[in-house]
Amino acid sequence: MGVGTSTFVIRWINFLTMLLAVGVIGFGVWMSTHHDGCRKSLTLPVLGLGAFIFLISIIGFMGALKNNSILLWIYLIMLCFILVAILVFTVLAFIITNNGSGHNVAGLRYKEYQLQDYSSWFLKQLNNTRNWKHLKSCLVKSEDCNNLSKKYKTLKQYKIAKLTPIEAGCCRPPSECGYPAVNASYYDLSFHPISSNKDCKLYKNSRAIKCYNCDSCKAGVAQYMKTEWRVVAIFNVVLFVVLSMVYLVGCCARRNATSSRSKA
Repeated sequence: MGVGTSTFVIRWINFLTMLLAVGVIGFGVWMSTHHDGCRKSLTLPVLGLGAFIFLISIIGFMGALKNNSILLWIYLIMLCFILVAILVFTVLAFIITNNGSGHNVAGLRYKEYQLQDYSSWFLKQLNNTRNWKHLKSCLVKSEDCNNLSKKYKTLKQYKIAKLTPIEAGCCRPPSECGYPAVNASYYDLSFHPISSNKDCKLYKNSRAIKCYNCDSCKAGVAQYMKTEWRVVAIFNVVLFVVLSMVYLVGCCARRNATSSRSKA
């Protein structure tokens, strides 16, 4: 690849990523002004990511603009660290999300989930009292469970609904308990549970309790996280390929910059 072509490509790639970084930082600032504590917890990581993308982009842009081999070396080293980090995270994500799947229940269109099916990493995180207290407060604030009665007006609609893992695990008692459903958000708890599952006694119809303390709720969250992590992991594979191509172009630009300086 020629001197002009490689530096031109690097300049424009990093100019576009600088704009992306500004957008990420802007999103982080918006999150910091949001009153939802669950979203606020992500503010610093988002701002940090935006700042790091902006820093590496401006180094690459200036290196290509000035044809400066030192700046391009710094750019390539930082990009190499990013590639290694993406690779490690992606491999770990696939390993952690390899276990766990739902169980079909007769008469239901959705699956139910059991906590012991998931990886030890998920078990450790979700069984941590502090972590779960924060997650539970987010689930209560989300109003997902309390909105079920608005989504499904009749008991018949509710019984044939395809609930999400969190709705299935946190908003209702496990089917094995045998509690009759009165509507989408209320169960007849006067019925004696036919299962020894501790979740049966933990479930309450209260808006703030539901099954948020149940293992089935933790399993529903684990399934949700597994799905999200798999999407991120697949995105990371694509990102790794794209950044690898950028890295190769950057290597050409750095080599050409070094050659130009030696000839000068």
